[in-house]
Amino acid sequence: MKIATDLPHEVTETPHLWIPLKDGTRLAARLWMPEGAGQVPAILEYLPYRRRDGTAVRDQLTHPWFAGHGYACLRVDMRGNGDSDGLMADEYTALEQSDAVEVIDWIAAQPWSNGAVGMMGISWGGFNALQVAALAPEPLKAIVTLCSTTDRYADDIHYKGGCMLTENLGWAATMWSFSSRAPDPAIRDDWRAVWLDRLESEPFLAKTWFAHQTRDGYWKHGSVCEDYSAIKAAVMAVGGWGDSYKNAVPQLVENIEGPVRGINGPWMHKYPHFAYPEPRIGFLQEAKGFWDTHLKGLPDPGRPAYAMYLLDGAAPSTWYTHRPGRWIAEPAWPGPNVTEQSLPLGQTPQGHGTLGAAPAPFAALVASPEHCGMDAGEYCAIFLGPEMPGDQRRDDALSVTFDSAALAQTDIVGAPSVTLRLRSDTPVAHLAVRLNHLLPDGAATRITWGLLNLCQRNSREHPEALTPGEEIEVTIPLDHIAYRLPEGHRLRVSVSTSYWPMIWPSPEPARVTLTGGALALPIRPSGDGDELTFPPPEAAPPLALQEIRPEAHTRRTEIDQRTGVVSLIIEDDFGKARDPNHGLIAGSTLREWWDIHPDDPLSARGRTHWTQEIERDGTSLRTEAFTALHSDATTFHLSGRIEAWENDRLIYARDVTETVPRDHL
Repeated sequence: MKIATDLPHEVTETPHLWIPLKDGTRLAARLWMPEGAGQVPAILEYLPYRRRDGTAVRDQLTHPWFAGHGYACLRVDMRGNGDSDGLMADEYTALEQSDAVEVIDWIAAQPWSNGAVGMMGISWGGFNALQVAALAPEPLKAIVTLCSTTDRYADDIHYKGGCMLTENLGWAATMWSFSSRAPDPAIRDDWRAVWLDRLESEPFLAKTWFAHQTRDGYWKHGSVCEDYSAIKAAVMAVGGWGDSYKNAVPQLVENIEGPVRGINGPWMHKYPHFAYPEPRIGFLQEAKGFWDTHLKGLPDPGRPAYAMYLLDGAAPSTWYTHRPGRWIAEPAWPGPNVTEQSLPLGQTPQGHGTLGAAPAPFAALVASPEHCGMDAGEYCAIFLGPEMPGDQRRDDALSVTFDSAALAQTDIVGAPSVTLRLRSDTPVAHLAVRLNHLLPDGAATRITWGLLNLCQRNSREHPEALTPGEEIEVTIPLDHIAYRLPEGHRLRVSVSTSYWPMIWPSPEPARVTLTGGALALPIRPSGDGDELTFPPPEAAPPLALQEIRPEAHTRRTEIDQRTGVVSLIIEDDFGKARDPNHGLIAGSTLREWWDIHPDDPLSARGRTHWTQEIERDGTSLRTEAFTALHSDATTFHLSGRIEAWENDRLIYARDVTETVPRDHL
């Protein structure tokens, strides 16, 4: 990555300022300004992740670069987080969005503003950029949304295909930890009172999210797919094939009525100018061209509506530093160059599943052990550890599989789907479907995947129990992808009734009999060269943190040979460092344990433990946040504990215990 030191404007930074809201709340902000530029457009990034320590490293790479090219950049801590006033009740609330509108109006009224505002963000910031754009505040002319979703129920970290993701607990644990941290004592004299107020008021969001198991009004709020036409701002959407949030990019390109463009690259959950796996792109230059058009009125650079990185088929790995491939482009989505091929599922007389052969009647029993899915990787790969899906052979051995013959080179571009005829012996059952690349040496790489809670086969809002023994037909959409299957390699469709610990298991072991089906495969012939190119990655000079404890990430599987319990154990130490600009020391560590017995879905257990540390001038502040989950056949059982330590003295603790009925889940 090139470090840009000679920008058109010198940059002046205001490390802390207050933005007042109408109700008296003040939001803490960091501002970068281009010197001598006069009245300029502004770019807002609005997050709960603490500008002083949480996002300081990535902010330093990005916002000074935009400021050096003639934009005012603001990084604002939302209500109840970082150094801001107030309390946060949940994610993506109406209050969060109305606060953002007030901030946008405040920015547009500043003497240095030309009245045009853009909003940018990844993940939470990408979500609220879309949500605020749907409110259409007049100064908001454009947004850049990265790693976001158009549908909070279908494509966030709570539910997928009507199945409950275990990230529903994991993310609740993260926010239980993140939002209960103290402000920086250097910013607020009342930091201790604010900290104690947050600790006492911090909601245990797991209870809220577990209580909404269907796509009800709670999830429709903030889901821009409810009315794409409400978005009046120009939209640039960015995602990555290595991330959980990639479907929003083609959905936005297809449905936004105004100016829109999309990019899906090879990346995990990171900004593309410093993401893995490479190749990275000059994201800042791409965004600048977009901002220049929609915030400054300069000519449109004429980029294609949708650019995708076509991954070359590769051996499975839980971590890639680089993915070979090429860039392809479509003038619209669905793309005019994409066609669909149907490959029927079948079975040989010896009972081996086939894909693409002449269809014939068959009956294949899917009854996976509960630990099937241990090689699925993280739902949202973000922490730069071994989080990608590994070799799928072990999970495939616990599934029913359908293999193709050796195929010609095939470029899969779009969202495959699998239609299945089936019957279940239980009223509640889940299916996990994977499209895998079979290499000549027998290794299996997961190309894309999807889930379906069969009780939601007809409606995400109104689940219906299955009638045991009744044959039904369902279609399971898989995530969007662009992937090249090499000449002579094979495809596999894998189907399982469990996918642990990606999803919480059904109440009893399900036996699902498949009697027919087909894979719908989107195909796009592509050449061997790039259909468009991007400038190389560039950024502002990085923040030179002073490392105190290095970062380390581990992920391991254990089997208790006495009890038979299988465990996935994750340890993410994010290190500890001092910011030389203001002296704050910060560090954090996450631990997760996911346990299950292969024969018993009710043995499933999940536990998390977060530690957050900040230090300044001899004062050491720490929070310890714990969550746990188990269930019986009818009820989820949740618990949490939050502790606050000041100079190694416990000053606050709170325990929470909750139960939530299961709803066709």
